[in-house]
Amino acid sequence: MLVFVNIFVDSPMMDTVLQNLNNLDEVVGLYEVTGEFDIISIIKCKDIEEFRHILKDKILKIPGVKSTVSAVVLHTHKGIINDN
Repeated sequence: MLVFVNIFVDSPMMDTVLQNLNNLDEVVGLYEVTGEFDIISIIKCKDIEEFRHILKDKILKIPGVKSTVSAVVLHTHKGIINDN
């Protein structure tokens, strides 16, 4: 499954957060963006329980991550990442 995780970051910690996210094997896409969020990451995992673990025990424990908003991909109509 694929999950888009939008991340709010404490601005001075941006580089640290990006570096830590980049080191996670489950992160298959990582974008620093303008707009409402600071970072959009794409997480690939086998099921909701694995995603819960990644979010709770990895992403939210990175220094500088203030909060997240997640969107689980229900179906891919067109994309560059295979969700299987």
